[in-house]
Formats: sequence, C-alpha cells, structure tokens
Amino acid sequence: MVSRHFRLPGYGQPDTVAFVMIEVGPYKFTEGDIETTIFAAPHLLDGYPARAQAELAGLRAEFAQAIETSPPEEAVQKIFPRLLAEARAAVERAEALPETATGSVVQLNVSQGGVPKTPVDSVEVGFSGLEADSQNDRKHHGRPFQALCLWSEEIIEQLKAEGHPIYAGAAGENVTIRGIDWTTLEPGTNIAIGSTLVQISSYAVPCGKQAQWFSDRDVRRLHHGNGEISRLYATVIEAGSISVGDEVTVEP
Repeated sequence: MVSRHFRLPGYGQPDTVAFVMIEVGPYKFTEGDIETTIFAAPHLLDGYPARAQAELAGLRAEFAQAIETSPPEEAVQKIFPRLLAEARAAVERAEALPETATGSVVQLNVSQGGVPKTPVDSVEVGFSGLEADSQNDRKHHGRPFQALCLWSEEIIEQLKAEGHPIYAGAAGENVTIRGIDWTTLEPGTNIAIGSTLVQISSYAVPCGKQAQWFSDRDVRRLHHGNGEISRLYATVIEAGSISVGDEVTVEP
C-alpha cells in the first residue's frame, strides 16, 4: 500500500488542492473512500447469496476485527482484496454462482456528475471506472467497489411499459445490458464486458434523484429489498474497453 499526493482539478481551486490517495494494488482510495469502504464492507457481505452466508461468517468476523483493531489505511488493505477473492471463493464453495450466460451492451452512459447520463459509443475502463465519467456526490459514489453501475434493458422496458418515464442512462447506470436474466446476478459474480472483467460487489441503493423517472416518484421500487430489479455496482478486475454491441458474458 502506498500513500501518494495528487493534485486534481475540481476540488477547491483548480489544480491547487493536494490530498492523499491510498493505493491498494491497482485501486486508489481517498481518505473518504477508505472510511466508506471499511464501514460498508460487512454490509456488502450481507448482499452475497443466501446460500453463501454460512461460508462468509468467518470472513465477516475477520473484517470486524480488522476494523476494530487496525488504523483505517491498514484496515482497507486487509479488507478490500478479500472482498474480491475470498468472498468470491465462498460463493463458489457454496455453489451459488449463476450459470454461464451471454448478452450484449445496448448502451454506454457517462456524465460529468448527476443524472441522466448520456450515451456514448465506446469507453475506456480503468480500475476507478469509466475514464469519461465522474460523480458530483463523492459521499455516496465513486469507491472502487462502485466503479461501474450496471442495469438491464429488459427491466427499463418493463418500467416504461408500466408508465414510468425512464430510459437507458436515466437512473445513472454506466452499462445498459440486454439478454441477461437479471434475477440470476448477485454479488460475487464475474462478468466479462468487452475486454473488461468486473465482479459484482453490491446492489446500488436508489436516491431521490431517481424520483423523476417514476410516475409516482417512488424510488423504493429500485431497492433490492423490494424486488429483483436493482441496479448493480461492480469492481473492475481487469481494465479494458467497452463498445456498444460488445458481448457480455456472465461467469466466462
């Protein structure tokens, strides 16, 4: 783990504000990202398949111990790689991974913050997400485990058919996917998208900004506790590129 100082525009006066960025492997964390990640880690495990929860019990206890006994920078180094490898392995041992399936990228969406995101033909994907995309709200977005937001065209079409004024990119997903049974996707699942490999890390919790896309302004419909239509966050395992029309393979 390496601490380095970066100067980034958009924070205070452009190109003048230095802050510490922590590197854990290829992943970069601001101090705020670290705090959010170690707070969220035990809750992220709760979202993994029910059949894997017994396998995850020991890992959950080790996360709690790391959070309790280690400084935040050390805790995130102990926790984050294990979310990618050991939590995934627990899902495999529980035989809770979905069957291999294929679909395609129907739309790619970016913005310089906020929703809706607008379509582009292709994107470069780094370990922090789409290089052309950014977030206004760094309190709730932008951690490495939230690098990409994925959603289903079939679900969007279902909501449109119910009379909601929603469309691809409106709810903030980066990659709109067609042809995958969304009910089969849970944290721990690997997905190849173009030349990029990602791992589903969590469900994306809706916020009030999505209310405009629902005729009754009730965004609770998107919460994973209320059905199987939630958007999904993913961590980038292998950086690459994605273009509209690229194949999407669940568990390649």
